[in-house]
Amino acid sequence: MSNNTITRRKSRAIKVGGVTVGGGADISIQSMLSVPARKVAENIAQAKRLEAAGCEILRVAVPTVRDAELIALLKEAVSIPIVADIHFDYRIALKAVAAGADKIRLNPGNIRGKEQVREVAAACKAKEVPIRIGVNAGSLEPGLLEQYGGVCPEAMVASALYNALLLEECGFYDIALSLKASNVHTTVQAYRLAAQQCDYPLHLGVTEAGTARIGLIKSTMGIGSLLLDGIGDTIRVSLTDEPEEEIRAAIDILNAAGLRHDGPRIISCPSCGRARIDIIGLTQRVEEALVDCRKPITVAVMGCAVNGPGEAKHADVGLAGGKGYVLLFAKGEPLYKVLEDEAAAELLKAIDRL
Repeated sequence: MSNNTITRRKSRAIKVGGVTVGGGADISIQSMLSVPARKVAENIAQAKRLEAAGCEILRVAVPTVRDAELIALLKEAVSIPIVADIHFDYRIALKAVAAGADKIRLNPGNIRGKEQVREVAAACKAKEVPIRIGVNAGSLEPGLLEQYGGVCPEAMVASALYNALLLEECGFYDIALSLKASNVHTTVQAYRLAAQQCDYPLHLGVTEAGTARIGLIKSTMGIGSLLLDGIGDTIRVSLTDEPEEEIRAAIDILNAAGLRHDGPRIISCPSCGRARIDIIGLTQRVEEALVDCRKPITVAVMGCAVNGPGEAKHADVGLAGGKGYVLLFAKGEPLYKVLEDEAAAELLKAIDRL
C-alpha cells in the first residue's frame, strides 16, 4: 500500500506579522492587490475581500515613496500581514518599513547597490521585518546573464543566494527566496536547485502565468510539482484575473496535494451516454454554490443513479442522476429523490446538516 504523506523540506522559520513561514508551518496563501496605490478606498475594499476569501499574506506594490503611506491604512483595515513590493528605489523600502510593513520584497535585478541593500537590511533588522529576495527570470543581473549565457535555473539561484549572502553579511537572517519564471520547467528546476543548496523558506509561484485558464494550468503544474516534492512554504498563484480567484486556486491546489483541507472537495464524473441529467450544468451550479463553503467535506456529483453512490461511496454527501430525478446520497447510502432543478438546493441543505 502506497504512502501518500508528503515529507516536506526542512527550512528555517520567519515571522511575517502573525504568520509563520517555513519551519514546518502550514503553507500560507498569498495574493497581491491589483489597484493603483493612489486609489486608497479601492485598495482597502479589495484587501477586505481578499482576507474574507482566505488570503493569509497580502502584498501591495509600492512604486513611490509617497505610496508607502497606503501600508499603514491597509494595516488598519485588515488583520493579515502586509508585504511591500519594492522595485528600483531602496528608499521606498525604508519608508515602507517605517509605515509598518510586515515584510519587504526586493528584486535583486533592479536594486543592485550593496550599500542600499545594507540600509534596507538595517531598517528591517531593527523592526524584525523579514525580506523576500524575489528573483524573476526576466530581470536577472546583467553579469549573471553573461556568466551563464542567458536565463537559466542556475543563474536564478546564483542571484538569490548571492543577495541572501549580502544580507547575512549585514547580520540579517530573516530571509525568504522566490525564483519565478513564466516558463514552468525553468521555475521548477530553479526551486529544486535552491532547495538543495539552502534552508531559506521558499515562496512558490509561476510568474506571468496568464489568464484564469492557462495561468491555472501552468501554476498547478509548477507549484503542484514542487509541493509534491515537499518543497515550498508559502504560495502565490499569479493569474490575469481578479485576485480573489488566485486565493481560490491556491486553496484548491493545496487541497489537491493533501496539504490542506479547507472547504469541500468536489468529485464529479466526466459524463457519458448513461447520464440521465445535465451533469455538466449541475456540477457547475454545485461548485458555484460552494465557493465560500469552508467545511472539509467531499461532495460528489455523479451522472448515473446506479453506479454513482457506489463509485462515490466515500463522499460525505452527493447527487446521482436518474430518469426524471436526482438521488441524494451520503456515504454511499441513498437518502431521497429530488427533481433535477431542486438538486443543488437540496444538496446545500444536506451539507448544512453535516
